[in-house]
Amino acid sequence: MAKIIIPTPLRKFTANQASFESPKASVAEAIGELTAAYPDLRRHLLGDDGKLRPFIKVYVGEEDIKVLEGEQTPVGEQTLISIIPAIAGG
Repeated sequence: MAKIIIPTPLRKFTANQASFESPKASVAEAIGELTAAYPDLRRHLLGDDGKLRPFIKVYVGEEDIKVLEGEQTPVGEQTLISIIPAIAGG
């Protein structure tokens, strides 16, 4: 199963779970399963159109999905998916 790493600021929406495993075949499907399991997380990751918000970066292994196949990037048994939210500063 692919493993999604939940960043610390978003863990309050996943009952403090640091990771989530999904048997799905793509990044979009895995994140869809994650947000179905933790509905409060959905609005922080996905827009009304169901696509990742522009300020959310997702990596498969060391690669940004934007240089791969985007949200349709395939995932497999040992895939590590990292979610990186933008952090505002001042």
